[in-house]
Amino acid sequence: MEKIFKNISLLSASIVLVILISIFITLFISSKDAISEFGFGFVSNPAWQEEVPLTKEEMQKHKVADEYSLFPDEEPTKTVYGGLIPIVGTLLSTFIAIAFALPIAMGIAVFLAEIAPKNISNVVGIAIELLAAIPSIIFGMWGLFYFAPIIQDFVGGYQVSLLTAGLVLGVMILPFMAAITRDSMKTTPDILKESAYALGATKFEVIKDVIFPYSKVGIIGSIILALGRALGETMAVAFLIGSVFELPKALNSPTISIPVALANNFGEATGLGASSLFYLAFMLFIISFIVISIAKFYFLKRVKK
Repeated sequence: MEKIFKNISLLSASIVLVILISIFITLFISSKDAISEFGFGFVSNPAWQEEVPLTKEEMQKHKVADEYSLFPDEEPTKTVYGGLIPIVGTLLSTFIAIAFALPIAMGIAVFLAEIAPKNISNVVGIAIELLAAIPSIIFGMWGLFYFAPIIQDFVGGYQVSLLTAGLVLGVMILPFMAAITRDSMKTTPDILKESAYALGATKFEVIKDVIFPYSKVGIIGSIILALGRALGETMAVAFLIGSVFELPKALNSPTISIPVALANNFGEATGLGASSLFYLAFMLFIISFIVISIAKFYFLKRVKK
């Protein structure tokens, strides 16, 4: 029985690794045409589906191709795709969401775990968990018709903008961070808190010097989970970010993110355009992996110290 249990556990872990590797390989193979055409310059190029003149070398290389218009009366051109704008939009909206949600989520978790009476804690805790279960498209509709006009009244600019998308995204990830952090704080042994109180510590000091250090790993886990959710969110951001391929001149300007670009353009994309979208998805996979890995190893390293 022990051997069967061990093999099942090993199989479960292996399935996760196989899925991760298969996603990486699929995205890489599907984006090979765009990678060979644009190289790593795709990351720094703000152009998306723009026609640019062909060089002499490119004219010799691409005599006939669907992506090039070679008419006698027109200057030969090619369609260029670049991922800078969606990448910037994804990173900025995620940063705004984390910056907005983190302090509020920590405050909610502290209140529910250590300050609120049990009956209030239970009711608010259920409300937080229900908030986490609301579909993202509902957040998008609420943000578009109610929240966006309020943000415009305060900061001006456009109703659909990077700021609006980031703040609504922060509202979406807030319940995940709050619920996981609260559960992590509740694992702190009572004897540690009682010992601190016996030594004359205040509630604030107990929370700061006992509960937070003990539950650091769980708090970091909640941030990483919220970070992954924010990087990949599509529907709510599609309602609110503006969906235009323009670098944001200010926080209240519209732009686009990688998931939104994929959702809006994948249906009609063909050839090099489809490969470029796969390249964007590949970049999102790499960015998510790098950002989450840095956050995980950096914070966990600090915890071990």
